[in-house]
Amino acid sequence: MTKKKNKKVTKSERGEANRRLAENRLARHQYEILETLETGIELVGTEVKSIRAGNTNLRDGFCLIREGELQLHNVHISPLNNAGNFFNHDPLRTRKLLAHRKEINKLEIQVARKGLTLIPLSIHLKGSWIKIIIGVGKGRKLHDKREDDKRKQANRDMKSALARYR
Repeated sequence: MTKKKNKKVTKSERGEANRRLAENRLARHQYEILETLETGIELVGTEVKSIRAGNTNLRDGFCLIREGELQLHNVHISPLNNAGNFFNHDPLRTRKLLAHRKEINKLEIQVARKGLTLIPLSIHLKGSWIKIIIGVGKGRKLHDKREDDKRKQANRDMKSALARYR
């Protein structure tokens, strides 16, 4: 028998295997994220190709727990141009998220509290699997957003002042 050679994985291949495919930046502005959870997502073939191509919009998405299942609603995954109409998927269909029963029950208890909601934050590759990070968020009021903007501006000013004196 011959020995098998160990194939070294390069940094570029590792980076490709763990890259971010889509991000919901607006969610972190509109909601105060209290907790995050990484889940799997049930997709069809054309959806996988479209997500890998970067044709995903998480901006209006939200998650619900119905009949003990975690579902992703209103996330737009564009249909493939070269797949034809027959084999393509519905861009706004409801997708099932894959999580353990304990995690779903924990999220259900948190969402039952007033003002909390489940928001998709990002979609990324983990190896060859597509994963989605969802967050439990509390909606921010306008004055909360203004305070946050003031705090960020103060930090920027402080950093620029420190950079001038170095």
